[in-house]
Amino acid sequence: MLTILNVYRMTTDSNAIKTSNATVTPYGTTGLGKKQEVALMFDNISGRYDFLNHLLSMGIDKGWRKKAIGLLKENPPAHLLDIATGTGDFAIAALKIHPGKITGIDISNGMLESGRKKIQEMHYTDKIELLYGDAENISFPDNTFDAAIVAFGVRNFEDLDKGLKQISRVLKPGSKFIILEFSNPQSFPIKQIYTLYFRYILPVIGKLVSKDQAAYSYLPQSVKAFPDGEKFLERLRQAGFTETKQKELTFGIASIYSGTKK
Repeated sequence: MLTILNVYRMTTDSNAIKTSNATVTPYGTTGLGKKQEVALMFDNISGRYDFLNHLLSMGIDKGWRKKAIGLLKENPPAHLLDIATGTGDFAIAALKIHPGKITGIDISNGMLESGRKKIQEMHYTDKIELLYGDAENISFPDNTFDAAIVAFGVRNFEDLDKGLKQISRVLKPGSKFIILEFSNPQSFPIKQIYTLYFRYILPVIGKLVSKDQAAYSYLPQSVKAFPDGEKFLERLRQAGFTETKQKELTFGIASIYSGTKK
């Protein structure tokens, strides 16, 4: 009989091939690039995204967002950019630090539509604007924003370095960039439990609720492939950020990264 640890080892070995590629895509059979597949995936799950997001994280993601936004509370930005805004959860959380204005951008029209409806219902349209926008080709002039945030979005970039450089370009010198992203925990038994949940339980629940199996199989693969920890901090530095830091959350399941534009 297979033990949980043996199942974990077999899963790790079999997925090593899948995640060794430079680019992990949601579907892989459409003939589209990663960016287009990511947009299609989020369009497909946009109607159930908020429900699934909080269900699958057991609500922990709300606390993670609160901690990440807290890094900006000492100097609330006049104009905040929320990259890969999705349905606007991170932008809404950012209202607690009283920024002047928040602009959210995303490549999924389905997610933006859901987000705009939610923001309108919450009467936040005077504070938050959601626009179609590509993080790797941001359509704003240099030095536009006073701070930038992104939650669970950078691992979906088709070209990570290009995206980070674009974000640096549109930030004013001295502005902070806050990133919330999943990590790969290393300590026993958190690593084993986390891996089993991500690879077996999460995809099943995601498929049942969203009707898109690929979306929640892509999630663990994209996390596995993402250059987390010091590797990501180095990519931030190469993109023009200083004072780079990482703060692990919930036993290393997620991390808050931060940097300041030179």
